[in-house]
Amino acid sequence: MRREVEAMRDQIVGGPIVKTLIVLAYPLIINQLVQVLYNLTDTYWLGKLGREELAAPGTAWPLVWFFMAIGMGFATAGFAFVSQYVGAREYEKANRAAGALYSLMMLFAIGVGVFGVLSAPYLLKFMNVSDTVYPYALNYTRVIFAGIPFAFTLFAFNFLLRAIGDTKTPVKINIATVLLNLALDPFLIFGWGPFPELGVIGAAVATMFSNSLGSLFGGYLLFRGKVGIHLTVEGLKPDWPFYKRIFRVGIPSSVGSSTTALGFVILTRIIFTLGGQFGEADVAFATYSITNRLTNFMFAFSDGISMAMGTMVGQTVGAKLYERAKTIAEKTMAINFAILSVGTLLFAFFRVEIFSFFINDPAIIAESAKVVKYFSASLPFFGIFSAVNNVFQSSGHTKKSMLLSILRLWGLRLPLSYGLGILVRDTSGMWLGMGLSNVLGAVVALAWFLTGSWMERIIEEPASAS
Repeated sequence: MRREVEAMRDQIVGGPIVKTLIVLAYPLIINQLVQVLYNLTDTYWLGKLGREELAAPGTAWPLVWFFMAIGMGFATAGFAFVSQYVGAREYEKANRAAGALYSLMMLFAIGVGVFGVLSAPYLLKFMNVSDTVYPYALNYTRVIFAGIPFAFTLFAFNFLLRAIGDTKTPVKINIATVLLNLALDPFLIFGWGPFPELGVIGAAVATMFSNSLGSLFGGYLLFRGKVGIHLTVEGLKPDWPFYKRIFRVGIPSSVGSSTTALGFVILTRIIFTLGGQFGEADVAFATYSITNRLTNFMFAFSDGISMAMGTMVGQTVGAKLYERAKTIAEKTMAINFAILSVGTLLFAFFRVEIFSFFINDPAIIAESAKVVKYFSASLPFFGIFSAVNNVFQSSGHTKKSMLLSILRLWGLRLPLSYGLGILVRDTSGMWLGMGLSNVLGAVVALAWFLTGSWMERIIEEPASAS
């Protein structure tokens, strides 16, 4: 496996940029599309039960994401170390970093799962979830939190293999888990055949069970040395000096990710609040939930390319080829902007047909017109913001990523969404605020990227303070 990792490393740091980007990106794009297919199918089946059931996962996921984001910050740090060690041809250090990350994620996830199950009722009440949606959201949230340890270790597996340039193996496992999830969804939701009718809980159980199997198989591959990273029981033992380095790089990323996730918890409260003031709360949030699913489909392409760029930037920075890393990032931004521009046009033209497919509710379809008018044009700009954020994380400059994420959400999106919603006394102001946060966030991100302050490795001692 070492020879394959070396060959991929040489292509990343010296091969044709766009061709290498495509080689790395296409499995990630397929993976993202399959994940989106699951979300769309989940939304489709739950839409058959009603708007309250359809809104339950969208209500639960900001909470789950908040706690997962804390641990994902350390996964980001592990990715930066592993990719830069590979770029510097220090493969044993890459394995040691991988082992430290995996054990850290496992322990943290167990604590998060227990806390989430116990605190879910209080967190949902804080979000001002409507009484009609609350019981469905509570059941869904608790089941998802119970499966968090498996979700975390599956994420760790994906991050580690992406760091060494293997984007195909994680995709195969993820596709298998998503297909299993898709197959189980209607059986567990509606009680087909010998299965019990679980409703919203059935969708959560299908997700948890599928992730668990994927996580166990990913762990098997890592510990048996079947992939480019080889974990051992010895390698999982605490390495406090290295943990200190992971925490130093990972804590800003965790803070950035978790405050972003918390911001979306607050945004959920804003949507329910403004939706209730100027219309129907459930209509506003159901429209938001469907919009999220649709934008996730568009971002499947740009996110896949951005993640591939992250692998290239990480290894290229590790090899001290900073100008090449900058060129890789600039080409990625241009590609993302073009892809999301096309997607936005399709979204606008086929809005009615798309929303009607999920739920034939005239109120939701009417609300979706505001989404297209006031929000959708900002999506190509988010592609630029996302790419710059990924550059900062992949190069290990996580403080920059943290500040950028906090600015877009807390400095721009939340005050603009709520303030404009109150100002115009309509949910259209809320959608406009969301759109403006993407555009202004992209302008700031691009300006910061162009300063070149991220062009420095973190694997050297003393490491950059970022």
